[in-house]
Amino acid sequence: MFADYHVHTEFSDDSVYPMESVVQDAIQMGMDEICFTDHVDYGVKDDWNSGVEIRWRGNEPFANVDYPAYMEEIRRMQEKYSVLGHLALIRRYDNAGIYPFECIKPLVTEILQTVIRDGKGIEVNTSSRRYGLTELMPSEEILRLYLELGGTILTIGSDSHKPEQLGAYIMDTRKRLKELGFQSFCTYERMKPAFHDL
Repeated sequence: MFADYHVHTEFSDDSVYPMESVVQDAIQMGMDEICFTDHVDYGVKDDWNSGVEIRWRGNEPFANVDYPAYMEEIRRMQEKYSVLGHLALIRRYDNAGIYPFECIKPLVTEILQTVIRDGKGIEVNTSSRRYGLTELMPSEEILRLYLELGGTILTIGSDSHKPEQLGAYIMDTRKRLKELGFQSFCTYERMKPAFHDL
């Protein structure tokens, strides 16, 4: 199974990639499934009711690289989604280095326990590679904790906004997840996770 579960199109403000072209490119690449995650940017676009991935501009927590505030916002929003994405998006904006995991571990633990209890999953976002980050997103510390707590539902997405990003680093990420101890990743069928061997 070759799937990219985080794909943006021209319906996101930061992409001009036509949806039909995404589908055609995915077919040409031999993909079995894609998941569109177009987002709304409040105050930027008039047709903002169409988005499913929500971001903030101006007053978003990562503007000041406030990890606890960002994770608290993730905790507040987690019940709204089947898969919790962008657990480590804030790392893209941290010029001061890696924030100590121990400082946010209690809150991350609470988030992951709730995700697991509710039968939901988390996303592994491969865009960390194109942003020059040295680890996966979320970090391997978070992924190991998720696994230790009994988490099994993982989706993998490129966070693509243009053709050269579609499907990028999916296979490398699958290999690393297997090395970390995960056995499978998920796609979704009628809002239910379907498991596939890594």
